[in-house]
Amino acid sequence: MVRWLAIAVVSLWSLAALLLVAARWIDPPTTAVHIERRLQAWIHHKPYHERYKFIPLSQISPDLQHAVIAAEDARFYQHHGFDWHQMHIAAEGDLDGGRVRGASTLTQQLVKNLFFGTGRSILRKGAEFTLVPVAELVLGKRRILELYLNVVEWGPGIYGAEPACSYYYGIPARRISRQQAARLAAILPAPLRWRPQHMDRYSAIILERMRQMGW
Repeated sequence: MVRWLAIAVVSLWSLAALLLVAARWIDPPTTAVHIERRLQAWIHHKPYHERYKFIPLSQISPDLQHAVIAAEDARFYQHHGFDWHQMHIAAEGDLDGGRVRGASTLTQQLVKNLFFGTGRSILRKGAEFTLVPVAELVLGKRRILELYLNVVEWGPGIYGAEPACSYYYGIPARRISRQQAARLAAILPAPLRWRPQHMDRYSAIILERMRQMGW
């Protein structure tokens, strides 16, 4: 039994690694989070409308790219998938503007979005830990950012920068303003509960981080 379980785990990991390699060139048609939300709506008999459109990074405003990095992973271009410095800070419970910042990098969040959904478990974290270096190696920073901005959840049934900008502001992602970008980035920790128009304080913190980072 243990042997077959080990074989199944290795097979699933290998499949995920192959899908990461494919994601270097192929835009994912769906993700684990997308599927999870559809199943939740079906189980609870709730209406569900999915908005998901993949666009090139060149069509996403640099302000939105920078706002998301500043909000979610300020050391994105310095680390190799894991931000050990931020993990240490998070473990000590340091505060940033009254809000405890997480230590999960964009690469970790992308892997979780693609393969594991929103659930938490030791097994999931272990699998994520081994897949993150694969993502960094085969995708590179630009593609990781492009994938993340296109698949991340930005509200009920809203996935990716283009649908988010259209839904909240009625404009394409390439035309989003600096302030609007900060407000969108501010809701990423809890996109099903928070709305951009209510994020005055946190969006101001993100704008200040962007300024400090030279953006």
